[in-house]
Amino acid sequence: MTAATHSSLFPQVPETADAVLDGLDPEQREVALALHGPVCVLAGAGTGKTRAITHRIAYGVRAGILPPASVLAVTFTNRAAGEMRGRLRQLGAGGVQARTFHSAALRQLQFFWPKAVGGELPRLLERKIQLVAEAAARCRIRLDRNELRDVTSEIEWAKVTQTVPADYPAAVAKSVRDAPRDPAEIGQIYATYEQLKRDRSVIDFEDVLLLTVGILQDRPDIADQVRRQYQHFVVDEYQDVSPLQQRLLDLWLGDRDSLCVVGDASQTIYSFTGATPDHLLNFRTRHPNATVVKLVRDYRSTPQVVHLANGLLSQARGRAAEHRLELISQRDPGPEPAYTEYADEPAEAEGTARRIRDLVAAGVPAGEIAVLYRVNAQSEVYEQALADAGVPYQLRGAERFFERQEVREAGVALRGAARAGGNDSLLDGADDLPSQVRAVLSTKGWTSEPPAGSGAVRDRWESLAALVRLAEDFARVKPGATLSDLVTELDERAAAQHAPTVQGVTLASLHAAKGLEWDAVFLVGLTEGVMPITYAKTDEQVEEERRLLYVGVTRARLHLSLSWALSRSPGGRASRRPTRFLKGLRPGSGPAGAGGAGGGGGVERGAGGRRKRRGPVQCRVCGATLTEAGAMKLMRCEDCPSDMDEALYERLREWRSEQARELGQPAYCVFTDKTLMAIAERVPATDGELSSISGVGARKLERFGADVLAICAGQEGGLDHIED
Repeated sequence: MTAATHSSLFPQVPETADAVLDGLDPEQREVALALHGPVCVLAGAGTGKTRAITHRIAYGVRAGILPPASVLAVTFTNRAAGEMRGRLRQLGAGGVQARTFHSAALRQLQFFWPKAVGGELPRLLERKIQLVAEAAARCRIRLDRNELRDVTSEIEWAKVTQTVPADYPAAVAKSVRDAPRDPAEIGQIYATYEQLKRDRSVIDFEDVLLLTVGILQDRPDIADQVRRQYQHFVVDEYQDVSPLQQRLLDLWLGDRDSLCVVGDASQTIYSFTGATPDHLLNFRTRHPNATVVKLVRDYRSTPQVVHLANGLLSQARGRAAEHRLELISQRDPGPEPAYTEYADEPAEAEGTARRIRDLVAAGVPAGEIAVLYRVNAQSEVYEQALADAGVPYQLRGAERFFERQEVREAGVALRGAARAGGNDSLLDGADDLPSQVRAVLSTKGWTSEPPAGSGAVRDRWESLAALVRLAEDFARVKPGATLSDLVTELDERAAAQHAPTVQGVTLASLHAAKGLEWDAVFLVGLTEGVMPITYAKTDEQVEEERRLLYVGVTRARLHLSLSWALSRSPGGRASRRPTRFLKGLRPGSGPAGAGGAGGGGGVERGAGGRRKRRGPVQCRVCGATLTEAGAMKLMRCEDCPSDMDEALYERLREWRSEQARELGQPAYCVFTDKTLMAIAERVPATDGELSSISGVGARKLERFGADVLAICAGQEGGLDHIED
C-alpha cells in the first residue's frame, strides 16, 4: 500500500494501534511515532502529508498516549478540516477536534465572552464590504465596486499582520506592497471602519482571532482553562500561517512544546493575504530540540512530472529555496511533459481543446483534466475553445467570463451605444469598431495602461481588456463590422457558454488549484508578463510566481502540457517570449541548470506555429483568407451567402437536443451550432465527407455518424437511434 492508495467507501477501522501504522512508508511512520516534543514535518507535494499526520494522531489516541479530547488539529479551509475529521474517524480517532483557526477561535470566544467581557458576543459581520463602503463615504472617498473589494482586502491584510490603522502606510512601504489607493486614504477608511464596528457592536472575521488573542493575553485564568483542555496541537499547511494566527497558536501552547507542524515553503503562494513561511523556516531556531522529518516520496506524479518540478525549484532563489525538497517519484514512468509553442492565443486555446478531446477519447475522464492559467481573465478563450470542441467544462474559483459583473455591465453599455448609434457623444471621433469599444469601456474602468498591482481593480481591467482585444480581432476578421454586430457576437458567445454545469474539464487559476490534483494538467499562457505576472517587481514577488508555477506542475499525476503563444492574435507580431522559469528545462532553451529537466520530448510547434503552419483556409464562396475559427469551420466568410438546407438544419438541431437529453450533457457537447450549420450546408453522404467537417472527429464520427448521415439522407428513423 502507498500514500496514493484509495480507501474503499467503508474502510475497516484498524483493530489495534499498531495496525494504524500498516502501510506507512518509513518517513510517514517516523512522523506517526514522533508523539513527544516539537515536531516539524517538511512535506513536499504529493508525499502524503495528511495521511502522515492523521495516522500520527490516530496512533497516539489508539495507543493511549494522546487523549482524543486533548488534541486540536488546525488547518486553513473547511474542506481540509472536514477531510481530516473523516480520516480520523476511519482510523478510530473520532473524538479529536479538527478545525480551521477561525472555527476553533470562534468556539472559544463564544464560550468565554460572558466570563471575560460580559453579555453576549457582538454579532459577527457576514460581509464587511458594506461597512467599508460606508466608512469610505464618511471619509468622502469615492470607491467603485472593485476598489471597494481591494480596500477591504487591504484592511484584512492589515489585521492579520497586526497592523493598526495609524501604522498602515508605514507597513505598506516596508512590505513593498502595491496599495490599490493612497495608503493614507486607506488608513483613514480603515480607522473609520473600526469605529463604525464599535459603534454598532459588531465584529468581523479577523476580530474573532484578535479578540481571542486579547482574552487569552489578559485573562491568565481563561488561558489556563484552554490549555488544560487542549494539550497537543497539530497545524497543517504551516507555511501559510499569518502573524496573527501564530500569535494565537503561541497563546494556546503557553510554555509547552507539544506541537506538530506540517508544511512546504516551496508552496507558499498566498503572501498577498498575509501568509508567511517564516514561522516554518524559523521553527528549528525557536525549537532547537525539534524532531524534523522530511517527506519526499511523491505518490502523486510520475518521474517525468517530478523531474520538471525539481528542475523548477533548482533555479529558485531566496530563503524558501534554501529549504526546498527534492522529490522522488514512487510511480511508474509516464509520458514526458509536452511543450508546445503556438503562433497566437486562439491557436493555443484551440490546440489545447483538441488535445483534451483526444485525451477524453482515449479514456481519460473529463473530470480528471484541468486547464490552469495565471489570471481569471484568461478563461474566456478556453471556455470558447472547449465549447467549440464539444468538451464539457466547469470553472473553479471564478464566475464564467460572461457572468462576471464587469462583463455584464460592459455588455449593457455596448448595447446602449449600439442602439444610440451616431447620437451617442461617446463615439464622437471614434471612427472604427475597436476605438468605439475602447471609448465605451473607458466609462467602465478600461484604460490604455493597466492599473498597478493586483487585486479586484486589476481583475476588472483584465476582463475589460479581454473585451477590447476581442473587438480588435472581430474587426480584423470582419472589416465592416458595426458595434451592433459585435454585440450580437458577444450574445452568441455568452449563450454558448451558459450551458448547464456538468462534470467536465476544470478551468481554474493556479491559485484556485492549490490542494487539488488531476490525471492531466494543461498549464497555458506561459509567457513573460503573465508568468511571472507583470506586476511582480521584487525578487521575492518573482520567486513567489516561480512557486506558483511549481504548484501548477505538481497538480499533474500523469499527463502534463505546458504551452505559450508568440502573439496575442492571428497575424500579430511574434514578440512574446516563453516564461523565464522554463529556461534550461524545456528542450532548446539553453543548458539545463542543476537538477534540470532537460532531455525528453522537444518543443512542438502548435497549429499555426513557426514550424508547422497550416496552409491558408479560403472562403469557398468569395475566396478570401479565413482567420476566425467559426468561419474556418463553415469554410466561408460568415457574411457570405449560405446555401444551407434550413429544414435539414432544424432536423439536426432537434436530433441534437434529444441526444443531449439522453446523455445528460449540454447540446454543444454533441455538436456546436457552427458544426451543425456546416453539416447542413455540405450535406455529407459518406463517413469521409462527414469527418472532413471541422468539429467531427473520429470519436464523434463513431458515436453519431450513422445518425447524422441518415438525417442528411432524409431518413427520419435516424432520430430514433440513440447511442448509449
